[in-house]
Amino acid sequence: MTPVAAYLNAVGTAVPEFDVHPAYLAYARTALGETRERRAFDRLISRSQIDHRYGIVPFAYYGSSVPDTAQRMRDFESGALALAERAVGALGFERLVGTTHLIVTTCTGFYAPGIDIELIAKFGLDPGIERTIVGFMGCYAAVTAFKLARHIVRSQPDARVLIVNIELCSLHLQPPEDVEQAMGFSIFGDGCAASIVSAEPSGLSLDSFSTTLIPETSDEITWRVGALGFEMRLSLDVPRMIAAAIARDPRAVLGGTLPSNIATWAIHPGGRAVLDSVEAALGLGSEALALSRDVLRSFGNMSSATIVFVLERVLRAAQTGGGGPGCALAFGPGMMCETMRFSVLP
Repeated sequence: MTPVAAYLNAVGTAVPEFDVHPAYLAYARTALGETRERRAFDRLISRSQIDHRYGIVPFAYYGSSVPDTAQRMRDFESGALALAERAVGALGFERLVGTTHLIVTTCTGFYAPGIDIELIAKFGLDPGIERTIVGFMGCYAAVTAFKLARHIVRSQPDARVLIVNIELCSLHLQPPEDVEQAMGFSIFGDGCAASIVSAEPSGLSLDSFSTTLIPETSDEITWRVGALGFEMRLSLDVPRMIAAAIARDPRAVLGGTLPSNIATWAIHPGGRAVLDSVEAALGLGSEALALSRDVLRSFGNMSSATIVFVLERVLRAAQTGGGGPGCALAFGPGMMCETMRFSVLP
């Protein structure tokens, strides 16, 4: 018997009220001082294509001291639920009726009982709902969540899966020691996305998934728990390495097809250089990644939530355009490329 198809029916999103981007740039320039690295930072920022990034606390929160990990986790616990509540609420309460499964992804904070339990209480979901936490996978975790939701729906056709991608990246700011670290923190912001996946044939059909491990790159993106917050390393070589992996075998990265067969692209906007590299490696036109560039410009990189912000724009565009095959790519620690092939329903 042919398995039932799974669909991404709807997306709701939310960001905090504080635009922390301008204040961070001033802070980083002061930290780097009048040095060669400061000049390099200014050159890179001028080409970053990021206008806004949002945080749950105003930038002055950091002051002259560096909060320890315990304080940052308390701030995550106090701030994550309110943001997630806004994103889930943006779906509309009628879409939550009959929810059978809840998947939460995050790599920026943990506590127990967690946000999954709190969301059940806030929205009056079934106390017996099946819950899954996808933790510490980084920017591609949303694709992993969609993959899991598809498995659930294909095995239980009456399932209705709520996915919440909540990331408070700004809580892990560290005083930059060099331009690489300063640039790493210059792209990340806070955000939350909520999605419904079910067998209802509306929105985007989730057609297939594939994973590509890029060899000998495990040290290029790292994310570890330290005493003064989570410690990130994001190499400036990441865009080049992603492009090289795609160029070596684009069919494998794209789940068995070629770029010419894809009408709609949803690329994780890990940064301007990442989007430029993917665009060049796939031989795409200048407008192919317009939705991803819009998300980057408006919100920066919100880790796992970001690709869902792009898919929200895909759904919005589909209301005025036709259908067709699409492809989402997200990148993260490993280094890994997670691919989701989808179809935009007419």
